[in-house]
Amino acid sequence: METHVRFGIVLPTGLPRGYDPRGLLDLAVRAEALGFDSVWVGETLLRPVMEPLTFLAAVAASTDRITLGTAALLPAFRRPVQAAQAIASLDRLSHGRLIITVGAGFPGRSETEYAVSEVPWPRRFARLDDTVALWRSVWSGDGPTSFHGRVLRIDDIPATTSPEQPGGPPIWLGGATAAALARTGRYYDGWLPYPPDLADYSRGLAQVREAATEAGRDRCAITPALFATVLITDGRADARAALDEYTRTTYRMPLTTVETIQLFLAGPTDVVRAGLDPYLEAGARHIVCRIAALDPDTQREQLERASQLLSTVDRI
Repeated sequence: METHVRFGIVLPTGLPRGYDPRGLLDLAVRAEALGFDSVWVGETLLRPVMEPLTFLAAVAASTDRITLGTAALLPAFRRPVQAAQAIASLDRLSHGRLIITVGAGFPGRSETEYAVSEVPWPRRFARLDDTVALWRSVWSGDGPTSFHGRVLRIDDIPATTSPEQPGGPPIWLGGATAAALARTGRYYDGWLPYPPDLADYSRGLAQVREAATEAGRDRCAITPALFATVLITDGRADARAALDEYTRTTYRMPLTTVETIQLFLAGPTDVVRAGLDPYLEAGARHIVCRIAALDPDTQREQLERASQLLSTVDRI
């Protein structure tokens, strides 16, 4: 079982008006120089952002050692065979530094994204599992193959690009419903939830490991991760106001609503660390921090502050 803790940072991929997107690459380079273990990018079709696989290809060419990840990629937005080729190509470009976290979207928000992708919203979880199984099938093969799943049925798939990592990059699942926990234990390589309730995290990790055991897998082979939105401030007085502005801009919802769904931590470094400690004690071993900042300058300043967390825990 992994005992050390890894820390990652979610890179902002939004495009403020007039901002050169290549400036976002500087944040990845700086994160590597500061000693972060990983950098991550999200995905949405609801606002202008850089496409995650394209952006990570640029990050791969600009960095040397840092792990690259999606948090999370929504495979339904892409044709599955072409996505397998794109991910394998990115794994090759990064020399095997890639982790792919996938999701199926969020009810009340993602229906529009599915519609513009010309993919039906019903049976989205079966489609997600099928897509991941298809990727692993073509990555492990050396010639034409077919795939017959619950939703996807594709014959005569030509040989595609082989990834750097044998069998393909690790694939994690985001989500904490009972069904998602069971599926994580049965099929996936890592678990990346964002529960604001520590008890939910502890119970969820136990259920993931139980499902892995029932499926004949090593219960400790699944990386227990945590997605946390953080803002490091000198004091607590204005922290909630800043978080509220962030959630209203990002989700069009107040903090009081979003914090019942996602983990938010704000305040001085020791306060943020104290908020992470219970999750570390519960078993989280890869912390993925999203900075609650809306502009590139604040992101840059927060990255420097967040690096102070690195020296406070036992890391690889």
